[in-house]
Amino acid sequence: MSRTAGLLAATAIFVTAPAFASDSRDAGFADAEPGDPIIVTGVRDGYGTDRTSTATKTDSDLNDVPQAVSIITAEKINDQALRSISDIVRFVPGVTASAGEGHRDQLAIRGQYTTADFFSDGLRDDVQHYRGLYNVERVEVVKGPNALIFGRGGGGGIVNRVIKRPFDDYAVSGAVSLDNEGAGFVEIDANSPLGQDISGRLTATYERFDNFRDIEGDRIGVNPTLAFQIAPDTRLDVGYEYAEDQRDVDRGLPSAFDGTLANPARAIEGFDETFFGVRGVNRTALTKHVFDAKLGHDFSDTLSVTSKLLWGDYDKLYRNALPISPVTDIDGTPSVQIESYEDVTLRRNFLWQNDLVAEFATGGVGHTLLVGVDFADQGTDAARLRGFFDTLPPEDTQTSGRRTFVPLADPVAIPPITFRGGSGERAARSDVENFGIYIQDQIAVGDHVEIIAGLRHDWLDIRVQDFIGDTDLSRSDDLLSPRLGVVVKPTEDVSLWASWARSYLPQSGDQFNSLSPTDAALKPEKFTNQEIGIKYRAFDTLDITLAAYRLDRENTTALDPLSSEIVLTGAQRSEGVELEVQGKVGALSVTGGLAFQNAEITEDTTSAPAGRAVPFSPDFQASLWGRYDIRDGLGIGVGISHQSDIFASISNEVVVDGFTRVDAAAFYDVSDNVALQVNVDNLFDEDAIALAYNDNNLYPIAPRTVRGTLRFAF
Repeated sequence: MSRTAGLLAATAIFVTAPAFASDSRDAGFADAEPGDPIIVTGVRDGYGTDRTSTATKTDSDLNDVPQAVSIITAEKINDQALRSISDIVRFVPGVTASAGEGHRDQLAIRGQYTTADFFSDGLRDDVQHYRGLYNVERVEVVKGPNALIFGRGGGGGIVNRVIKRPFDDYAVSGAVSLDNEGAGFVEIDANSPLGQDISGRLTATYERFDNFRDIEGDRIGVNPTLAFQIAPDTRLDVGYEYAEDQRDVDRGLPSAFDGTLANPARAIEGFDETFFGVRGVNRTALTKHVFDAKLGHDFSDTLSVTSKLLWGDYDKLYRNALPISPVTDIDGTPSVQIESYEDVTLRRNFLWQNDLVAEFATGGVGHTLLVGVDFADQGTDAARLRGFFDTLPPEDTQTSGRRTFVPLADPVAIPPITFRGGSGERAARSDVENFGIYIQDQIAVGDHVEIIAGLRHDWLDIRVQDFIGDTDLSRSDDLLSPRLGVVVKPTEDVSLWASWARSYLPQSGDQFNSLSPTDAALKPEKFTNQEIGIKYRAFDTLDITLAAYRLDRENTTALDPLSSEIVLTGAQRSEGVELEVQGKVGALSVTGGLAFQNAEITEDTTSAPAGRAVPFSPDFQASLWGRYDIRDGLGIGVGISHQSDIFASISNEVVVDGFTRVDAAAFYDVSDNVALQVNVDNLFDEDAIALAYNDNNLYPIAPRTVRGTLRFAF
């Protein structure tokens, strides 16, 4: 089907089919309040949010938080038709998306790449997978080390998804959407009182994936939640999410030739739609069951306690063939080296978090005191089988039959693969137990000065049983993570801040799936952040943040571009300035920002000498999206995003050229309850590499894509 025909078919569906979408009520985990639907003719609040509890675990004005925080509301997610974490961070300064091997969310936040610094309602959500947005009220990116609040990791920052919870009203909303490549989704969000002091909410989705590279798959997500008002000052929230996600694994394009620092390589040209894998073999499948509960009780207006619990069961398989070399001349034929493997991960998470918040005054000085304790027990069974080219003669393969060169062509002809034990096989069981205690005081000195100080103590035990290497190794870490910040408010709408914070990550990777005798003896990675900034709330509806930071990372690890293993890289430093704006002025809702960043290795090792640039970290980013409501029921949106060149790995031998992308949208309210929107991504059909994972996993930007969405809310 052509793209034009696909769009016409989508329009016909919009006219005749029922539609489902998510609304944007500001329903938090504990205190849910009904609000007007924003996806049709209700009152629009713009893209600003002036309060959060994520950065401090207390309900705080953003102007009183001494660090940069980016909040992406459901209104913005809907307007831009965002479908993934990678989509969201394109308009967050200082954050870039990595390709994540084509099967998971992976980000670089202020030069620190991570697969694990993701949270859901403040609880760790670190299993490697793609996270849906169908049940999300907003997404919060809290920048800088955040160990005091979130525990280990979080060196560059964290991403927290706030999940939709029940409120005391009847409401049904939904959406149906389709783009010209055949990808689309159906969503429903239904809320209702279920009896005296009980409310329920159901969010659900079916999503189909397809794109110009014929990368296909689908996702089902169902998330029922219940709220029990046990007493006027006591509320219990419980929820369960079931999700299945199955899709092709796309490892992108190889580079054009073997680059050098003086002449870095780039992705090959003319093969943007070529799949360097095997259809039916390159697949990932995830099934997850997540139960959560939160009990909140107010002893008084100034003393409250909150207890959260999460139990998660995750079952994931991914299998792929992938290019691991640049295009190479083999006997006069341009060729690419291929290898293959499959991974299985079974994860069980048990998380328990307890917070006591007290507000009081001493001698005219106000205090908001947080005292907390949390516990995590995470068990993982992980195994890897290598792919072997058993049908080929030994002289046509390398590394004991695990690798072979194939001619560069479209399609790429990869010989049959056998997945079995042998060279490179892995099988391990890891157990991680973490017990943490923390204290934080937000001290208000008069009306113009606030000091935030805190300290966290973690006891972290890691045990890894390697069944292939026949080892049983463990390490224990005793970590102290301090935080100090000062906020000065010369006026009610202006705040200046300075802060210092430290986080740690033990040497076992952010997934803790392996442990060597060397890792067991190494000091944890240490992240130290110094930050200053200013926040200004203009017109009571527009928030402007300017931040400058220096982030030092010691005992650093990185992905080796040749072996794809985690290796030591000594130390690195990220320095930068970020400007962000979000909110609303009159009929214009706006979000965007600028980021200037320099991230480089600062200490020589055998893997990366000092002076090399940190991968996935552009020197410059710029973005701006605005929606303008021409009149009631009619609006337009335009967005532009740009990033400068980045390196694909610590080798600095392959560069991803900078690019600029323009998006557009139109919005029309068919009635008081039904709205139609059309989004055009990559309006000017920019041809570039959008994402990278390493030197030979480079991902082209999608060409112009048109998506139509019909929403309703009652």
